[in-house]
Amino acid sequence: MTRTPIRAFAAALTLALILIPVLTPAQPARAAEYDIDLSHSFVQFRTQHLGVSWLLGRFNEFEGEFTYDPAAGPGAQKIRIELQTASVDSNHAERDKHLRDDDFLNVEEFPIATFVGNDFSGDENGGVMRGEFTLHGVTKPVAVTVTKVGEGDDPWGGYRAGFEGKFSINRSDYGIDRNLGPKSERVDLEIHLEGVRR
Repeated sequence: MTRTPIRAFAAALTLALILIPVLTPAQPARAAEYDIDLSHSFVQFRTQHLGVSWLLGRFNEFEGEFTYDPAAGPGAQKIRIELQTASVDSNHAERDKHLRDDDFLNVEEFPIATFVGNDFSGDENGGVMRGEFTLHGVTKPVAVTVTKVGEGDDPWGGYRAGFEGKFSINRSDYGIDRNLGPKSERVDLEIHLEGVRR
């Protein structure tokens, strides 16, 4: 029996719909792991000096990675950062030498400081990452306020995401108790990260 044009078109359309899933390759799931791009990331700190001004500095050497996967929910987000304490830089050589000795960071005995976060509450734009900060051989829980700066393709075929995090500690909680006055007890830390998706 000869098919009418309408029947022939319907048969061709049905065949095409059947073959689409077979001929179209499965799309890989977007990876959630990011390596920190050190050339575009910073760990900074500030503390008051004599209650009249701010002393600012940073750690020049660190490494780490984070997991950013909003579709997986808050529980899937994680981060690990490892700081080289001897890389402390306050833009003053003699002060940095003092910060490295046993009055403060004691970098010979405690060369590494770490932050490990694995308890996030929030959404893809930010929230609070809770975890443990280890400094001067002491580990304490901290809550880091996180804000997403942005994400997207880069010019080299990769995919990037950037965040900033802020939290504060008391020096004496970590055994760094040299008396600089009550205004210098608190240290504010800022983490500015740009990650490249693996």
